[in-house]
Amino acid sequence: MAIVTGGASGLGLATTKKLIENNIKTIIIGRDENKLKAAASTFGELCSYKVCDLSDLSAIPTLVDEITAEYGTPDILVNNAGINMKKPFTEVTDQDFQQIIQTNLTSVFVLSREVIKKMTEAGSGCIINISSMASQYGIPYVIAYTASKSAIEGMTRAMATELSPQGIRVNCVAPGFIATDMSAKALNNDPERKNKVLSRTPMGKLGDPEDVAEAVLYLSSDAARYITGVILPVDGGNSIGF
Repeated sequence: MAIVTGGASGLGLATTKKLIENNIKTIIIGRDENKLKAAASTFGELCSYKVCDLSDLSAIPTLVDEITAEYGTPDILVNNAGINMKKPFTEVTDQDFQQIIQTNLTSVFVLSREVIKKMTEAGSGCIINISSMASQYGIPYVIAYTASKSAIEGMTRAMATELSPQGIRVNCVAPGFIATDMSAKALNNDPERKNKVLSRTPMGKLGDPEDVAEAVLYLSSDAARYITGVILPVDGGNSIGF
C-alpha cells in the first residue's frame, strides 16, 4: 500500500496513476476534497483518499493511525505535496517563508516520522521524497522554496543512513521543468524564463509528469532494492546543461 501526498494533481496525480496501474493500493492525501474525490473515482477501488492540510502538523499522527487502521502498514510513502511562491527576496515576509517551510519541509518530516514508526514495526518500507532543480542550482525569486527543497535532499541522505539498517529505503526524485499547472503558471507568463529553461535543457523540452512517476515507481520497486539515499534528477539533462 502506498501513500501519496498531493496525489490529486500534477506530479502526485501522475504518480498515483502509475502506482495503481501496477496494482498498488494507493491512498492520496490533499486539502481539496473535490479534487481528491474526482481522482479516486477515476482510478477506482485501488484508490482511496484522506482530506488533510499537512501544514496542520498536529493532525498528522491521527491521519497515519487512521490509514494504518483501515489499510494496514504503508509500504511506500511519496512525499510530493508542496507549494511555491515567486517573489523578490526582499519582499518575502517572515510569514511567507515560514508557510513554505512548514508545508514543504516540516510536514514531510512529521509525516515521515509517523509512517516510519509503522514501517519499523514491519521491518520494511520505502520513502520517496520529491525535491526540485531549485536545490541543484540557484533560481531567482524562489528563496523559501529553494531552502525547503535543499533541506529535503539533506534529510533524504540522513534518513537513508539511519533507517536503511532497519529495512527502510529512502530516496529522492529531483524533477526538472515538468509540464504541470504549477510550472505553466511560472513559465507561460514569463517567456524569457521559459526560453532560458529550454535552452539549458539538453533534451530541449519540458518533461511529462509521467516521467517523474516512472522514477518514483522504479525507486519504490524491488528493482531498486539495493538503492538508498540517492537524489535522482529527472530533468532532461537540465542540471548538467550549459
